[in-house]
Amino acid sequence: MAALLEHESQIFLELFHRDGLVVCARGLGIDRLLLRFLRLYCEPASLVLVLNTSPAEEEYFIDQLRSDGVVHLPRRVTNEIANNTRYEFYTQGGVIFATSRILVVDFLTDRIPANLITGILVYKAHRIIESCQEAFILRLYRQKNKQGFIKAFTDNAVAFNTGFCQVERVMKNLFVGKLYLWPRFHIAVHSFLEKHKPEVVEIHVAMTPAMLAIQTAILDILNACLKELKRYNPALEVEDLSLENAIAKPFDKTIRHYLDPLWHQLGAKTKSLVQDLKILRTLLLYLTQYDCVTFLNLLESLKASEKAFGENSGWLFLDSSTSMFVNARARVYRIADEKLNQKGKGSGSEKRDVKKENELKRELVLESNPKWEALREVLKEIENENKNSDNLGGPGQVLICASDDRACAQLREYIITGAEAFLTRLYNKTFGKDEKAGEVWINDRKATKSKGNAKPDTGPQAKKAKLTASSKQNKQKKQQDRTLIQMIGKTEEEKREEVEVEDNKELSGSQESNTEETIPEDFDFSLPSDCYYGIFKDPLTIIHPLQGCGDPYALTRVLHEVEPRYVVLYDAELTFVRQLEIYKASRPGKPLRVYFLIYGGSTEEQRYLTALRKEKEAFEKLIREKASMVVPEEREGRDETNLDLLRDARPASVSADTRKAGGQEQKGVQQTIIVDMREFRSELPSLIHRRGIDIEPVTLEVGDYILTPDICVERKSISDLIGSLNNGRLYAQCVAMCRYYKRPVLLIEFDPNKPFSLIPRGSLQPEISSNDVTSKLTLLTLHFPKLRILWCPSPHATAEVFEELKQNHPQPDAETAMAVTADSEILPESDKYNPGPQDFLLKMPGVNAKNCRALMTHVKSIAELVTLSKDELAKILGNAANATQLFDFIHLTYAEALAKGKSKK
Repeated sequence: MAALLEHESQIFLELFHRDGLVVCARGLGIDRLLLRFLRLYCEPASLVLVLNTSPAEEEYFIDQLRSDGVVHLPRRVTNEIANNTRYEFYTQGGVIFATSRILVVDFLTDRIPANLITGILVYKAHRIIESCQEAFILRLYRQKNKQGFIKAFTDNAVAFNTGFCQVERVMKNLFVGKLYLWPRFHIAVHSFLEKHKPEVVEIHVAMTPAMLAIQTAILDILNACLKELKRYNPALEVEDLSLENAIAKPFDKTIRHYLDPLWHQLGAKTKSLVQDLKILRTLLLYLTQYDCVTFLNLLESLKASEKAFGENSGWLFLDSSTSMFVNARARVYRIADEKLNQKGKGSGSEKRDVKKENELKRELVLESNPKWEALREVLKEIENENKNSDNLGGPGQVLICASDDRACAQLREYIITGAEAFLTRLYNKTFGKDEKAGEVWINDRKATKSKGNAKPDTGPQAKKAKLTASSKQNKQKKQQDRTLIQMIGKTEEEKREEVEVEDNKELSGSQESNTEETIPEDFDFSLPSDCYYGIFKDPLTIIHPLQGCGDPYALTRVLHEVEPRYVVLYDAELTFVRQLEIYKASRPGKPLRVYFLIYGGSTEEQRYLTALRKEKEAFEKLIREKASMVVPEEREGRDETNLDLLRDARPASVSADTRKAGGQEQKGVQQTIIVDMREFRSELPSLIHRRGIDIEPVTLEVGDYILTPDICVERKSISDLIGSLNNGRLYAQCVAMCRYYKRPVLLIEFDPNKPFSLIPRGSLQPEISSNDVTSKLTLLTLHFPKLRILWCPSPHATAEVFEELKQNHPQPDAETAMAVTADSEILPESDKYNPGPQDFLLKMPGVNAKNCRALMTHVKSIAELVTLSKDELAKILGNAANATQLFDFIHLTYAEALAKGKSKK
């Protein structure tokens, strides 16, 4: 593990001496800080729990500590560790990663020695809201352990921007009283990183006129859609929904935040506008990210899909939309003979022929991506430097970073085969019917190339001169020694031979598109990430995506293992830029040059600048909040005065009842609720515990919550309700609940951030239909007259209802609840009858829930029932009509029943 940098040591010491919440700027190495704490506590003498980490992150931390020579590595608590051995597992000490569900149950059942815990480290602390499992764990920990520490880490300052006093609320849930802010503009960070600045080359690439026109058109349409959205929903007149924010990454979350609570009230127009905003944002991304063929393919698919066209909110009919389609097509092909475009005066069949001819006469343009040109120039410059790099200790490795897998795969193919071949292959694959046009185009290009122009794409004269010169120098070289840049500049025939030779140097790419290529057997270079795309082995040149890897630390691992001297940022990403600064600072004296490729005046540049500005504003807001924040002394919960640790939800204004013994305090029974283990994924157990009710976690087969010996509750969220109504699971659960409990309850719990409405307004069906949720619920209540349905707008409301339902009722018994299984023969004491025959009896004509009990009291078995006369049945059932129905059902033959039916007609 690399030694901590100056500012990191300062943060570490501050947090070590006093518990608190550290908020760092993105990419400034919050993981390095957590690693240092993990290393400190990796010893049997201490027991430290780590909350809120994903399996991939845990793997990374364990790997780092292992490579650092730590003996007592962190361990994971999983379901595989048996309950009875869990206590021993914890008492072995060290650092433990555990899921919140397991920890909650272990704290409640005392399987974890709470008094022996040294402390808790909380990662991604901005997620700790009051009702989440991690907050529940911290509360249970503080109730049982007043000495241990709580240290929290996060690098997401923007998350504290939403809501009122968000940072204060998070600190309250974390039981920490100190806030440490470390933005990038912090004087210690700024001055230290200034001393170790990497060499940065910013290349502002100019977009082609067609790209600029398309970008302008998309922005116009985006603006029009936003205006429409605000016109239909005046409540959305907020600054968050501006055009600048619409092109930023988190815009989808922002708009969902505003529209989710009233989604059921929105009209079809608003919903389609939201969908269109999503499509337009994707188009903007494709424009700068990928090539002209991919962009046109996406655009044409939008127009071709009749469904999307029909549901479209109208942006396809704007002038800007026409301009966008015209320019997108112009980047890929142009129609050869303009005369054919003139409208024929003949019949419709003639017009169709003209259209067909048009398609055949397409002349491919296949505009190359301007960033590709820039990348080629950069790689040429690096190559020239590597030739004269003896004083730096040999040629330097090259790392190219693009946004995602698709961009990386495209760059790799471009570098190996050249823009022409790549775009032609892509065109033929995407618009396959025009293969002839593609072939004609290739032949034309070959002819022009043989005249001495080695450059695949048109461009400035200076670049042409450079390339021609480089190809002249290389004529004397052997074929194997050809370099990256000259490969791009070869004719088609030479290129084919070249790729065969180059096969021995290729790394295997990880995406499906690369499976066609032969993967060399003798290439054994292994990298810690499986996402990279290799180009050359010597010097090692690889492309790696910035996002979309299964392992969040894949790029960090590659950076430290490859140790590149040159990093080319094909796409800018704030976190990785900062990571490079830290990487350079941790290797003083070693050169690092970063090439920054960005489209000047594009939405890509604007997106990057907006992300920077948002983070800066978030930190400024946090600094102001910290200055005016009031932190009570008892915040850390180290004594009994912290009110958050009290488990009583009754307000202080509730007066004592003076009628009972002059207002003396009555000693109440401690309330208990039995909760199924699987329910600890939800926030309800945490809220029930907060109300002063004890929770007993057990594995239940029937029901989720047992409130009293009689009341059993099955909790369903909306998605779960719809799913279990569709697959019939809810029916089986209701059968079991009604059989074993007097008062079965179905709890339908809504998300507090979503509408308290099962179906959208205005879509209530007048008829009962098999697909409708409300119809299925109606059928459920008809089938199970005993079943009660509770509708709760949020988990907070549910906890309150549970408390009220428990009042003046005996406490449930865990042993009894666990003994009840769907097929068990143990019945409630009040039930003297076998469930099988009882169900059979209820299905018979003339028998219903009201007279069933009387029938079972008088008749011992089904066999005895068959022997009874009609008069005896009428006497027992108390209704002659019901008795006739039942008697006929038992005694009439099929033929008699048919004859009786006919005579009735």
